[in-house]
Amino acid sequence: MLCEICGKSQATVHYTEIINNESSETHLCEDCARKKGAMLKPHFPLADLLSGLIDFNLPLTLEDKGRGKCPQCGLTYSDFKKIGRLGCGQCYDTFKESLAPLLKRVHGSNEHVGKSSALAGKAMQEATLQLRELQERLQKAIQREEFEEAARLRDRIREIEKKTRKSAASE
Repeated sequence: MLCEICGKSQATVHYTEIINNESSETHLCEDCARKKGAMLKPHFPLADLLSGLIDFNLPLTLEDKGRGKCPQCGLTYSDFKKIGRLGCGQCYDTFKESLAPLLKRVHGSNEHVGKSSALAGKAMQEATLQLRELQERLQKAIQREEFEEAARLRDRIREIEKKTRKSAASE
């Protein structure tokens, strides 16, 4: 497809404009898009975003004092600030104190509250169903005054709840 303005170059920018709930799409080459003001900054590094969020008011020397280096990959906190990426899974534990406020600022929370993987979700769903069934059986055992059975069911419920909390915390 050729640019709708110059008609010469290949259209690589697809510009959609919405005015008064009416949408119009224009296909432009990069030069015409730049002239029209439709070009966004083509490169937006994560490090630039993070640098505005990470301890911006502290000098680098104070920032890194006591934060150390990741024992697994050797990344320092100042390296993280420069590249905007952690080196390995161990970095999360190594820089936990520094990352917690950052995660809270970026996500609104430093605990995972979103979707879990399909596999984990299925396991959680099965555990929930199993808990409901055991709780119903527990209530029936109590009504029948079968207290040994009720105690066994209670212990099984506690065991499943404990496993569920551990797996939820590790996600």
